[in-house]
Amino acid sequence: MGFAVAALVAIRLALLAGARPEPQVPCLFIFGDSLVDNGNNNGLLTLSRANYMPYGVDFPQGVTGRFTNGRTTVDIIAQLLGFRRFIPAYATARTQDLVVGANYASGASGIRDETGMNLGDHVSMNQQVQNFARTARRLTRLFGGNSSYAGEYLSRCIFHVGMGSNDYLNNYFMTNVYDTSTRYTTRSYAASLIRDYSAQLTRLYDLGARKVVVTAIGQIGCIPYELSRLSRNGSECVGNINRAVQMFNAGLRNLVTRFNRRLPDACFVFFNSYFAFQDLLDNSGYYGFSVTDRGCCGVGRNNGQLTCLPFQQPCEDRESYLFWDAFHPTEAANVILARKSYSSPSANEVYPMNIQQLARS
Repeated sequence: MGFAVAALVAIRLALLAGARPEPQVPCLFIFGDSLVDNGNNNGLLTLSRANYMPYGVDFPQGVTGRFTNGRTTVDIIAQLLGFRRFIPAYATARTQDLVVGANYASGASGIRDETGMNLGDHVSMNQQVQNFARTARRLTRLFGGNSSYAGEYLSRCIFHVGMGSNDYLNNYFMTNVYDTSTRYTTRSYAASLIRDYSAQLTRLYDLGARKVVVTAIGQIGCIPYELSRLSRNGSECVGNINRAVQMFNAGLRNLVTRFNRRLPDACFVFFNSYFAFQDLLDNSGYYGFSVTDRGCCGVGRNNGQLTCLPFQQPCEDRESYLFWDAFHPTEAANVILARKSYSSPSANEVYPMNIQQLARS
C-alpha cells in the first residue's frame, strides 16, 4: 500500500475512531454562500457575518458563524452521509482535517467576483476554487506527493456547490449599487452566469472532483427581505425575481446534463431547491410551518428588512417558522431540504439521482 497511503489511512482511522461505521464517502467539500457558510466570514471585514447570538441559538456548538438558528443543509447532509463531525470551515481547518473535507463557503459571495462587495469582504466562487486547489496540493503531499493516489481519493468524495443567489440579490437586482441590470437582460445575465459557473465547475473537475452536487437558486422572490421591499401585499412572492432565477436554474440543469455526457467519469447531480421550496410553501401546514412570510428574528417590517441584531430575542416557536431571518431558512426548513436532496425519488427535485445514490455510484 505504501507509506503515504498507510499514513493517510491511519489519519482517517484516528478521525473516525469509535463504534460507528465509516461515512458513505471519504470526504465532503462544500462551496457556496451564506446558506452554507459555517464561519469562513468570521475574520473578515464584512456586514455579512453571523458570529453572534441569536445565530446558533439551537446549534450544539453555539455561535459559529452559521446564518441560521441551528444546522445548515450541508451539516445535515454530512450527518446523513455518516460523518461523525461537521465538516470544518476552511478558514480554521488544519491539514489533517482536510482528509474528511472542508467548507469554503462565504456569506455574500457569488459567481461573479464583484457580487456582494456592497457588504464588504467575502470569498467569491473563483477564490473558493483557488482555495480548493491549495487543499488538493496539501492532500497530494499527504500521499507522499503521489498525485494518482490523491486523484483516486478525491474521485470518491462528494463536492457540494450552491451559488448564484447573491448574483441576483447583491448584484443584478441591487440597482442603486450595480449596473448589471442596465447591461444585461435577465436572459443574457443568466447565460453569462452559467458561462462563468461552467468554467468554475470545470476547474473543480480538473482538480479531481467527480461526484458533484449543484444546487439551484431557491425562490428568492419569496424571502422576507424581498417581501418587505417589493411584495404588493407583504406576502405574495415577487414574480419578476423568481422568473429571472428560473432562467438560471434551467441553464444549470442543462449544464449538468452536458457535463455528464462530456466529462469522463463525471457524475453531476442537480438539486432543484426552487421546486423543493415551492413544495414547502404549498404544503406548509403539512411540514409544520405556520409562518412563511417573515423571519423568526430580524428588524424592519415583518422582520424582513435586516438580519438579526446582536442578542436580539428570536421567536420561541422556531420550528413553525420557515425563515430564520430576512434571507435564510430555519434549521427546521433546512432539515427538510437536506433530506430531499439526499433521498428524494423525484426527478423534479434531484436529477439524475439523489445524493444517497451518488454516494453509492
